[in-house]
Amino acid sequence: MTDNRDRKPRSLFGLVGDVPKLVKELVTGELNLLKAEMLTKAKIFGLAAGLLVGALVIVLYAIGVLLTAAVMGLATVMPAWLAALVIAVVMLIVAGILGLLGWKRLKKGLPITPKRTIDSVKNDVNAVKGLGKKPTPPTQYGTRKPDVGGRF
Repeated sequence: MTDNRDRKPRSLFGLVGDVPKLVKELVTGELNLLKAEMLTKAKIFGLAAGLLVGALVIVLYAIGVLLTAAVMGLATVMPAWLAALVIAVVMLIVAGILGLLGWKRLKKGLPITPKRTIDSVKNDVNAVKGLGKKPTPPTQYGTRKPDVGGRF
C-alpha cells in the first residue's frame, strides 16, 4: 500500500486533466482482458471442435462397418451382390427422403437476409434523423390506432 499522506494536494484542473489518461488506461486494460479471455475460450473451443470432428469421423466409419455387416447378414439368405444392392437401394431412399425434407426446410428459410431486422434498423435511423413516423409498438388490439378519445 502507498502512503497518501506525503502527497501534495492536487487542484481540480489537475485531476480533471488526468481523466483522459485514466480512461485510456481503463479501456486498454479492458481490451487486454477481453483479448486474453477470448484467446483462452478460442483454445478451449478449438480443442472441443477437434475432438467432436474426431468422434464424427469414427461414427462415419462405424456406419460403414454396420452397413457391411448388414450386407453380410443378408448374404446368408440371398446372393451377396443382391444383398449389397438391397442395402444400397435402402440407403438411397433414406438419403432421398432426408434430402427432400432438408430442401423444403431450406426453401422455407430463404431469402437469408433478415428483412424484419433491416426494416427495424431503417426505422431507428429515420427516428434518430427525425425523418418519418416514430415507430409505435403493436397494441393488443392489432394495428388499429385509437381515436381522439383514446378508444379503439
